[in-house]
Amino acid sequence: MVQTYWEIGRQIVEVEQQGYARAGYGEQVLAGLSERLTRCFGRGFSQPNLKRMRCFFLAYSVTPAIAAADNDRRDQQIGSTLSSQLATIVQPVFRQELGWSHYVLLMAVPAPLPRSFYETEAAREGWSCRELERQIASHLYERLAASRDKDDILALAHQGQEVSTPQDVVKDPLVLEFLGLPDRPHWRERDLEQAIIDHLQEFMLELGKGFSFVARQKRITLDGDHFFVDLVFYNRLLRCFVLVDLKLGKLTHRDLGQLQMYVNWYDRTQREAHEEPTVGIALCSRRNDAVVRMTLPEGEKRIVAARYEVLLPSAKELEAAVQEGRRAAERQGPGGCGPAS
Repeated sequence: MVQTYWEIGRQIVEVEQQGYARAGYGEQVLAGLSERLTRCFGRGFSQPNLKRMRCFFLAYSVTPAIAAADNDRRDQQIGSTLSSQLATIVQPVFRQELGWSHYVLLMAVPAPLPRSFYETEAAREGWSCRELERQIASHLYERLAASRDKDDILALAHQGQEVSTPQDVVKDPLVLEFLGLPDRPHWRERDLEQAIIDHLQEFMLELGKGFSFVARQKRITLDGDHFFVDLVFYNRLLRCFVLVDLKLGKLTHRDLGQLQMYVNWYDRTQREAHEEPTVGIALCSRRNDAVVRMTLPEGEKRIVAARYEVLLPSAKELEAAVQEGRRAAERQGPGGCGPAS
């Protein structure tokens, strides 16, 4: 069906509209074509659907410069430029794991690199249309790409998310809008923890790849004193325990020291010889990057400070966060603590 719709989109552009790229061109042509196809083949060929097929062809065939041509240009100029491209276009190989509804969402992503990333991840991870829509709305690609260089961003776009270090599984920020916490006038850390448990599936999907839930409020006893780790996961890709310590407000050096103690305890008492060192994630709503750098040993990559948001960020807010993350990574240099520090 996906391949057929792409070919119909091509026929609309190449034959019915004679190579014109302008979206507003040929409304009467599309209306007439819709009537003929519906009469011959039945439902599924309404005028809005034909517009989607046409956009699908343009999104997955024509170079961005041509597809986003300035609407102030003359129609003949656009048509001539596009027509010269059509003869060399070969139908892309579409992913069998994804249906037409997935591609309707994907072609709404204007930039080719993020679109390629979401297509790869949706196919690899088996995302439903609802999950794909949420990941696009939460700007997953931009959050993962925030502290990567140009080559790494290209690899992310074309290969999807590869997990080999703790920083690979940590997004900054994590977006937890599904918890519904903004509706509560006052809430505490235990409320945040309970909301995560109530929405554990969504939280693990947002947390990243390879996670399995192990424990909640895991007790650690040291010479009669009891301490509790908020959430314990195991990551099969990293082959290690991942401890999550939840903090409301700004993260402090005491919080990082406490998390370091939890990580040390797991490494010395729970970790098996074949497993990698334990990872600790301090999940907070605000952090001071300078405090994080001064508290953690230089080169520390097993303790990560990550922020969370309880509302989907706007594009402007996300851009500001991405720029701040890149500046922080540049200040740290190659021996720093990773993108979330």
